[in-house]
Amino acid sequence: MRVLLLTHYFMPETGAPQRRWDSLIREFVAAGHEVAVMCPPPHHPTGQVSDRYKQYYRRGSAERAENGALVFRVGYLPHRGDLITRTVDHLASSLTSISRASKLIRRKKFVPDVIIATAPAIPTLIAGKALSKRFKIPLIVEMRDAWPDLVTHVSGLSGSSPIGFAKKLIHRYVTSLQRAATKVVTTTERFGSILENRGMGEVAVVRNGANLSRFTKLPPIDSDHQELRAVYLGTMGRSQGLDVVIRATKQLKDEGVPVQVRMIGSGHDRPALIALNEELGSPVEILPAVSPDQVASHYAWADTTLVTLRDWKPFEWTIPSKLYEVLSSGRHVTGILAGEGAEILSNAHGGAVVSPGDVEGLVAFWRDLAANRDQLNVGTSGRAWVQANVTYDRLASQYFEILEEVANTSATR
Repeated sequence: MRVLLLTHYFMPETGAPQRRWDSLIREFVAAGHEVAVMCPPPHHPTGQVSDRYKQYYRRGSAERAENGALVFRVGYLPHRGDLITRTVDHLASSLTSISRASKLIRRKKFVPDVIIATAPAIPTLIAGKALSKRFKIPLIVEMRDAWPDLVTHVSGLSGSSPIGFAKKLIHRYVTSLQRAATKVVTTTERFGSILENRGMGEVAVVRNGANLSRFTKLPPIDSDHQELRAVYLGTMGRSQGLDVVIRATKQLKDEGVPVQVRMIGSGHDRPALIALNEELGSPVEILPAVSPDQVASHYAWADTTLVTLRDWKPFEWTIPSKLYEVLSSGRHVTGILAGEGAEILSNAHGGAVVSPGDVEGLVAFWRDLAANRDQLNVGTSGRAWVQANVTYDRLASQYFEILEEVANTSATR
């Protein structure tokens, strides 16, 4: 089978969507299938292509990726990280994806059996719909987050203002793009059910995954320190609500509870978090993002790992991919989560759940955890849950069944 993937985020960038599709493509190619990818040169998260990549990845270039995919680099526009310039960048990549993919298909150089458009970025769905309609190729729309619902909860995009009206139009338009798909794929059961209730007749779930071999050499928790050590590794954005961690740590230290917290990463909210941390006397150590090969050493340092989302309703339908990673590490997990993510952590017996936004709840939990360190021993339960549910070979098998169903159904019409 030939699969065309349209995405704004791809290797060698690092991040959840990049890891997801790198791993799935490896499984697809190993099974004998062909995958072509339309994506811009690597410029996430800075909005600029770094000097080390400029000579290898350019607009219009093509390469055979390490995972086996044939990758076509489309246009993009450097951005500043704000909503407007990022959206223009997404649109530029979407339009040039349509142009380049159309040439490949017309010239019979790569004629896919199925097109997959994965979002965010939302304009990628526009490219998927256009190509599917033009060449009568079945389309899978993959929604990795609870879009368009999350737009309702972004500051400045609600109410009866002109921007609020634009938000409603965006919601309707994204829903129409989802309805245009042959099948919609989500990463959570709850969001899949919500889309089905909106009239999306063909919805399937393929969760994000984790690589168990990544943390096989992680040592047991050290007993050579008295303080409770917690680490957050990931995006410091609007979605995470990491101010709760800083405020809770400040309160614990004021009480004399021995606790040490590291927050490691980059993102939109990082400057504000640094400012809040300094205002409160720097209770938390905030460090820059690290390369993937440094992640294990920080988990090895920690007693408990952090996964956190804000108390927004759509996040009850969202499971941060970081949850699967920390479960696979074998470390105790402090999950500031609600909904499906909280259910998974509880079912996996990999840690404990604190309600999003609940500073006092986190203070109480970590106070107890610091006094009763035996609770940190979660054994292999988290890794066992990952093995049974979200390894990439399992997920690739699920995805390929969907691809075959979509291709075969379209062929008989």
